[in-house]
Amino acid sequence: MKVLIFEWKNFGIEDVCEALDKLSVSHRLISTQLVRERKSTEFDSLFEDALTERYDCVFTFNYSPVVSNCCRRHNLPYIAFIYDSPLVSLYSYTVINPCNYIFIFDKTLYLELKNQGISTVYYAPLAVNTSRIKRQLSVNETNGAAEAHAPDFSAEVAFVGSMYNEKHNLFDRFKNLPPYVSGYLDAIMQAQLKVYGYYFIEELLTPNIIDELKKSVPLEPNKDGVETVSYLYAYYFIARKLAELERKDLLNAVSERFSTHLYTQNPTPELPKVKNCGPIDYYNHMPYIFSQSKINLNITLRSIRSGIPLRAMDIMGCGGFLLSNYQADFYDFFVPGEELVLFESKDDLLDKCAYYLSHEKERCQIAANGLGRIQESHTYEIRLKQMFETVFN
Repeated sequence: MKVLIFEWKNFGIEDVCEALDKLSVSHRLISTQLVRERKSTEFDSLFEDALTERYDCVFTFNYSPVVSNCCRRHNLPYIAFIYDSPLVSLYSYTVINPCNYIFIFDKTLYLELKNQGISTVYYAPLAVNTSRIKRQLSVNETNGAAEAHAPDFSAEVAFVGSMYNEKHNLFDRFKNLPPYVSGYLDAIMQAQLKVYGYYFIEELLTPNIIDELKKSVPLEPNKDGVETVSYLYAYYFIARKLAELERKDLLNAVSERFSTHLYTQNPTPELPKVKNCGPIDYYNHMPYIFSQSKINLNITLRSIRSGIPLRAMDIMGCGGFLLSNYQADFYDFFVPGEELVLFESKDDLLDKCAYYLSHEKERCQIAANGLGRIQESHTYEIRLKQMFETVFN
């Protein structure tokens, strides 16, 4: 078998290539920003040039309409492994191309598309390269010289991720909204912050509210897609604002009681007791943070409606202790309380931080169980084999 891979700055692409090597699957990797386009004659030419060799299928992370259309023309199976949400390209007309095998990590989104009659979508959780992580971490355990220079990321509580506090974020572009619209948005966001497991914002964006939002920040769906304006406002504007509010609130509360490290891109003066350690490298630093921190938080972007985020899978795959907000899909693949721990509110989060920091043996056992489950069921080799079986059997 031979696989053609297109990518552009995707986390995990090196892990996919390593897994393919282990599966004795030949592959060629092409990195190009054009993979993010919906239409591109330049990409079409690049694709044609690549087909001087024979391939059995094409692979990308996330879904690319331009790749799908090329695969349709050449009758090549196209495997898209989705790890981002929201992902507006999933509402492109091209998702129904019969060449598509779109593996979605969010069960709620998968069922939504499936129930609309789209037969090209499948449900698959994300994956971890535990072999790479084990190699990285074991160097410092077995090599004394290396251990002396091993990075120290130890912390009571750690969070790795965006704070969505960049200047001129999408939500803050809304200007001169009528007071009743601003009040309505604030009310529905405060209500959503109290509810895990169900994202209801889009349903509450009534036509008159949407009309006012369009006056402030005009927005139109893609001409080759079926996404609505309410979807774009709910998932790209409001969900990210919710993440900013929620992460600020939870990290402030945690840092009042526990030593808290944050790894993020932007300064966070609004979190005075949190140690902002700046951004970190996904491959070279993140495994040490997750393995050395006593508690690793996952605070899911609300646009991920039920899925297990990549951060959560990576934490467990590094042997770290995962404390996450409730996401329904955890129950499909893990045993909460034994392989990870879920919180249901801010008070619950604080109580569980205190409990597991003072119960080291129990905390370490849960982390070890989580790692074991990842190694048993959620490596890239396992996931790719499942995908190939779906496509070729």
